[in-house]
Amino acid sequence: MANRKFDKLLASAAAMLTAAFLGAQTGPAAAQTPSETSAIYAYVGSFTTAQRKAHGDGIHVYRVDPATGDWTHVQHIGDLVNPSFLALSPDQRFLYSVHGDEDYATAFALDPATGQARLLNRAATGGKNGVHDAVDPSGKFLVVANYASGSVAVLPIAPDGSLKDQHQVVQLPGEPGPHKVEQVSSHPHDIVFDPSGRFVLVPDKGLDRVFVFRFDGATGRLDPTEQGSVKTRPGAGPRHLAFNPTSPIVWVLNELDSTIATYSFDTQNGALKPLQVMSTLPDEFTGYSTAAEIAVKSGTVYASNRGDDSVAWFKVFPNGTLKIFGWQHTLGKTPRFIGLDPAMRNLYAANEQSDTVVTLAIDQLTAKPVPNGKIIHNASPVTIVFAGGK
Repeated sequence: MANRKFDKLLASAAAMLTAAFLGAQTGPAAAQTPSETSAIYAYVGSFTTAQRKAHGDGIHVYRVDPATGDWTHVQHIGDLVNPSFLALSPDQRFLYSVHGDEDYATAFALDPATGQARLLNRAATGGKNGVHDAVDPSGKFLVVANYASGSVAVLPIAPDGSLKDQHQVVQLPGEPGPHKVEQVSSHPHDIVFDPSGRFVLVPDKGLDRVFVFRFDGATGRLDPTEQGSVKTRPGAGPRHLAFNPTSPIVWVLNELDSTIATYSFDTQNGALKPLQVMSTLPDEFTGYSTAAEIAVKSGTVYASNRGDDSVAWFKVFPNGTLKIFGWQHTLGKTPRFIGLDPAMRNLYAANEQSDTVVTLAIDQLTAKPVPNGKIIHNASPVTIVFAGGK
């Protein structure tokens, strides 16, 4: 039975698996490490409304010291309603936010010297409660998942980084899952471009499906693939997903049943094929918990649990399947978001109900995320993106 205590034998096994599966981990990781003088900025979004039982106040900007990992507050951007998920343009000149329970997205211009953000405009998403957004590789289009409306929207981006109203809205078809509260209709919860930028994947928590669309980079339009979508287990509630950076593998984090599913991905036609499903919770956990966020470092997958309030970490086998290695408490309640810094040295857990962002240093031998004592106090944090450091 897996548990939270790792003895010397498990540490030795971790070392061997790391060497076997990752090769010389110091190679690619070192190549991504920023210089000691590189400026890194963290943008933290929050929930702000009483409906969300929140007390956040917008977006906060921090400078992250690449040598020490210390965060210094740079800017507060107020007068925003639930800036609940943030996305950067590929050139990191612009920042985009969707807003929980609202029907628009917002654009900001970023100053690379100071990290400060300047409001550009906002534009209609054609649906309610945008929960996730992503910019296409060309930087010309923003794609948004409208959770409450069961749709995906495409918004053109002007040369100055500002947004235009959506020019396409795609409804997601299918039968709702069995959960009588969380699955009454379509609820797309994520938008992810494949590494080529030719496909867009959308996990739908309400329909127990993962949709795949072809994306036309010239026109900014979505069209279903031949497969269209793949079913998950009934009641799984697929929430977020991530690609393996080294092979055509997709990991889907299922919110409602706290599982992570591995799929092979056909890079020619966008088809998904299930390979494995694993729990994100310890065997001994018997309470209520839902999975929230997924993050990937070469050879390792991390998933956050709200209820168990932990980060599970998995080692990746050569075929993309996973092996659980352990759990780390996030030192707070409801880690809605986890994310890695640009150097892959630290994993950050945004504890929504504890008003903290906790730094978990990545052990270079085992990939275990270990608290290092650095805690940032930020009201109702729910999303983080990093600019710079590359």
